[in-house]
Amino acid sequence: MKQISTFGASDHQISDLQLLRSADNDAAIAKLLAHCPIMRLEADEAVQESSQARLYIVLRGALSVATDTRTGMADGTVSKILPGESVGEQSVLDEEANLSSITALEESDVLVIEAALVWQLIDESNVLARNLLRLLSFRIRAANAQLRRRQKLGEFYRQLSMIDGLTGLYNRAWLNDLLPTMIATAHGSNSPLALIMIDLDHFKRFNDSHGHLAGDQALRAAAQVLSGALRPTDFAVRYGGEEMMVLLPDTQRKVALAVAERLCERMRQAVVFNDMRAPLPHVTASFGVAILRAQQNEQDLIAAADAALYRAKELGRDRVAQEELV
Repeated sequence: MKQISTFGASDHQISDLQLLRSADNDAAIAKLLAHCPIMRLEADEAVQESSQARLYIVLRGALSVATDTRTGMADGTVSKILPGESVGEQSVLDEEANLSSITALEESDVLVIEAALVWQLIDESNVLARNLLRLLSFRIRAANAQLRRRQKLGEFYRQLSMIDGLTGLYNRAWLNDLLPTMIATAHGSNSPLALIMIDLDHFKRFNDSHGHLAGDQALRAAAQVLSGALRPTDFAVRYGGEEMMVLLPDTQRKVALAVAERLCERMRQAVVFNDMRAPLPHVTASFGVAILRAQQNEQDLIAAADAALYRAKELGRDRVAQEELV
């Protein structure tokens, strides 16, 4: 970046500068700006960093501005500054070095105004002060709108990260995040919470006999059984491998057992692969039912349902068992 002139020696006018447009004392402002340097940047050349706050106004060409380059907050957002527009207002107001990465998109001429002179200009011209406030208000609104979009996008990806890609059920991350809250809510309101642990019977044998692609299809079919048979207030989770789980908020033991029996029957009838050229056997599953007890946490509840699941397996699989009642 090299100096090619000063504002007073150039052909540029006060009216070329958006922040000073319609100023009430052009002659006085022009006098203050007369010795401000005009710097030339070649295409792709960056504005040299300075420990001092400065205002940069584009006179010709265009600048690219990527913000927060040294704070760890850069997110790829880039602004384009065109002739008459400025960058660096925030650094002048808070008297901090400019944290923006400023690069010329093409050969550009830039007017450089030191922070102390900006404050003199503000004292000299009410118009500059008003224009500066309008500009900062616009940028704050734009930043807030962008932040809201990022928050929505972030929530979308957060939700996406909690869905199992194969089955479409909630995954273990979702369970770890939500189950403690559900248990705390149940304890706080003294309402029941039922958990059904599910394991596909002889799944390894199914995989070995029919291949992993068929095994994946069997998992998807099982997940569809769960999703299609539950209430909107219930939750189905892929716990890991061929193990799945159903959470039934505000559900007593009798109802939970009936739900598990219904799921067991529908699993037995589910079509794994609807292609008669390659028929596959139905799959069955074992179900363990547990109801949240006083003082239990999420690990206790899962352990109780898991114990009930193993009882179902010991009794011959393809059936429902409940936790042992004390």
